[in-house]
Amino acid sequence: MLEFIGKGKSHNCNGTTRRDFLQVGTLGAIGLSLPQLMAAEAAAHMSAADAKGDPHDDRSAIMIFNLGAPSNIDLWDMKPNAPREIRGPFKPITTNNDTFQVSELLPEHAKIADKFSLVRSCHHLGAAVHDAGWQVMQTGRVFQGGVETPHAGSVLEYLRGRKSDLPAHVLLPQKMGRGGGNMPNGQAGGFLGKKFDPFELSADPSKKNFKVPDLLPPEQIGTARLHRRRKMRDIVDQTVRDFEASENARMMEENFHAAYRLMTSKQAREAFDLGQESDKVRERYGMNRFGQCCLLARRLIEAGVRFVTINTFLTVFDEITWDIHGSKPFTSIEGMKKDVCPMYDKAYAALITDLDERGLLDKTLVCNLAEFGRTPRVNPAGGRDHWPQCFSVYFAGGGVQGGRVIGSSDPIGAVPAEDPYQPKDIVATIFKSLGLELETELPGPGGRPFPIVDYGAKAIKGLF
Repeated sequence: MLEFIGKGKSHNCNGTTRRDFLQVGTLGAIGLSLPQLMAAEAAAHMSAADAKGDPHDDRSAIMIFNLGAPSNIDLWDMKPNAPREIRGPFKPITTNNDTFQVSELLPEHAKIADKFSLVRSCHHLGAAVHDAGWQVMQTGRVFQGGVETPHAGSVLEYLRGRKSDLPAHVLLPQKMGRGGGNMPNGQAGGFLGKKFDPFELSADPSKKNFKVPDLLPPEQIGTARLHRRRKMRDIVDQTVRDFEASENARMMEENFHAAYRLMTSKQAREAFDLGQESDKVRERYGMNRFGQCCLLARRLIEAGVRFVTINTFLTVFDEITWDIHGSKPFTSIEGMKKDVCPMYDKAYAALITDLDERGLLDKTLVCNLAEFGRTPRVNPAGGRDHWPQCFSVYFAGGGVQGGRVIGSSDPIGAVPAEDPYQPKDIVATIFKSLGLELETELPGPGGRPFPIVDYGAKAIKGLF
């Protein structure tokens, strides 16, 4: 990683300069690149509602993005009376409320069904390509004309700023990888700028060697690392002189103090330290990457982070995911049954229960999204393929009334039958929970006003 080592004049209260701070590699020690440094500074912007003390300002959100796209027919919108090639091999089970059933693959969901509500009538007109779906579901828009719209968490950060030393928006465990379409994935600040990219952990919190990021001030960094950084300085000094006259240098200067606060903050160290949790609590979530990301999300929300995005998986190519085409290199339905669902079911139930027991659920929206659904008909390999025409998402906390079903699909789960909702409506629902006015505008490309959601977007009726 390249660290820019310049002749900074900005000083902290202990006399440390920006040059010292960057030179010793404190940012590099926790995996921060220049864009991530910029993301460390939350916006100073506040909405009019915040200025008036809107109680929604205390709301936070966790977006669980089910990368790969789960099969709604096999999980949340089962069709037990349909032909076998439609209904698949799994059976519905009763839940702790009388409103809906879920799949036998989700027994822990069934125990907390009174805490979340399903929306079974989602659809979009985007391409049936993973990264196209990632874009539209996290931002509410298809990227067109070279304009990348910001992630919902980045919009919140721009409008509300941070609540603590921690970033306003954190991405766990890291950004999405390849999706097959070679397009932006929607997990960035978009036209708001890299300053509003989420803070990316870039580590697996379930690993035994996972440690709290190195959040020490420069004077505590070892001399060996300092020596290595001095060698780097000889190589990049000319580059730095050119760089310091640039707009990026100005942005770094603006973000320096916020980045330093993050790196040296006791609050930040403690929030990222899963070692403070008992083995019993960690095992309750599951000692796997997704489970420990859910636990870390709870800790970050407690510490004052406004928005946490969790990717259940990182790519559809190199690991078992929700992408159940049925044959290698993709996941089979049997793989979903044995590997994906037990891990996911356990962690989600633990997160919702933990938030509820700690009095955090009502002020923390937890939304479970995906890029699309799966085909109603099982394919020859025993799996299901991409299907944006109809799929399910669900919400808990943040003012949501649990135990409800919104909308419905047709008898084979092919299209919405009533109350259809699009991605812009899903993003509008997130913003409503967080208390943002849907008419709010952002400074879009070229400085022109840009509404936070498309015209005509509506929050999902019946959730709140």
